[in-house]
Amino acid sequence: MRRRRSVRAAAAGGKRILVRADLNVPLENGRVADDTRIRAALPTLQWLLDHDAQAVSVCSHLGRPKGPDPAFSIEPVREALRAAIADDRLSVLENTRFDPGETKNDPEFARELADANDLFVEDAFGSVHRAHASTVGVAQLLPAYAGLLLERELEELGKLLGEVERPFVLISGGAKVEDKLGVLRNLGGRADTVLVGGKMAEELRAENPLDFEVELPVDVVGAAEFAADAESRVCGYEELPDGWLGLDIGPETRRRFAERLAGARTIFWNGPMGVFEWSRFAEGTKAVAEAVAGNGAAFSVVGGADSVRALNELGLADRISWVSTGGGASLELLEGKELPGVAAIPSA
Repeated sequence: MRRRRSVRAAAAGGKRILVRADLNVPLENGRVADDTRIRAALPTLQWLLDHDAQAVSVCSHLGRPKGPDPAFSIEPVREALRAAIADDRLSVLENTRFDPGETKNDPEFARELADANDLFVEDAFGSVHRAHASTVGVAQLLPAYAGLLLERELEELGKLLGEVERPFVLISGGAKVEDKLGVLRNLGGRADTVLVGGKMAEELRAENPLDFEVELPVDVVGAAEFAADAESRVCGYEELPDGWLGLDIGPETRRRFAERLAGARTIFWNGPMGVFEWSRFAEGTKAVAEAVAGNGAAFSVVGGADSVRALNELGLADRISWVSTGGGASLELLEGKELPGVAAIPSA
C-alpha cells in the first residue's frame, strides 16, 4: 500500500487549512451520544494549531439529510469540539450534506469549500470511500495531505492484508451479507476461522455464496416479534418456532465463539451479533466484545459503528489493538478496493 503525503510534511505556519474530519457521530436528544470520532480527530487538529496555522476550518457530514435540516445541524458536534479544543482559530463548517453538490462531487461546491484556504488535510477515514466534493473535489484544488488518523488507519488495517500471526479469526455480524460479501471473500478466505452472527447468519445458512465454510450459531435468543419487550426464549437454531425471529446468538454459540477468539493471534471483528441496542438481546455482542478484548496476546482490529459503540459502552475499547473509525471505508479497504479520498492525496 503506497504511503500518502503526510500532514507532518505540511508547512502549516501562517496558513489557512481546511480539514475533512469524520464528525458523523450519533446524536441523542440533540447531544453527542458517542464522541469516539470527535476524539479521533483531535490529534491532527491540535498538531496544525501547535504548528502555527493561521486558521483551521473543519468540515464533515452528519447523517444523511436530503438538504438543510435542523435535526442534522452540526451544532452539537461543534460544541463538543470547542469543549475539547478551546482555540479561536478553530471553526466547524455546517453539515456538508446540506448542499446537494456534496454527494455529486460538484466542482462549484468543492471550490466554495476550498476558497480562502491554502491547504487541505484529509483525516476522515470513515468517508474516503466516497468520491464527494469534500473528500475528492477539494483535494484536486488544494495541496492535499493525509491527516494523522488517516495515516494510522491505513497502517493498522493494512496489517490484516499482509502476513498475519495465526490463528486468524474473522467475526462478522449485522443485517446483510451483501454489505460484507467483498471483505468476507477477500479477508475471510485468508482467515483460519470465520464466525458469523446477526441476521446475516440466517442468509448464509440458507445459501452460502462463499467458497469456504463459516461457523454459524447453533442456538439463538428467539423472539415472538421484533420488539424490545417481546416474548423470548433460548432455543436451538433449528427449533425456532415458526414466525419467531432470532434476535441474538444463544449461550452455547457465545461459548463456542469465545473459545475460538481466545485461541486467536489475529482478530478482525465487524458487526453486532444481534439487536444489541435492546438489553435483552445484547448478550451475544457483549460476549464477543469481552472475548476480543480479553485476548491480550492477539492483534485485534474492530470496525463498524455498532461494534465500536458496544466496546465503548462496555469500557473495553482501550483493550483493543486498533478501533477503526471507518465502517464502509474499512470494509472496502479490506476488500481490496481503491478508496477515492485516499487516491486523491499525492504519494509521499
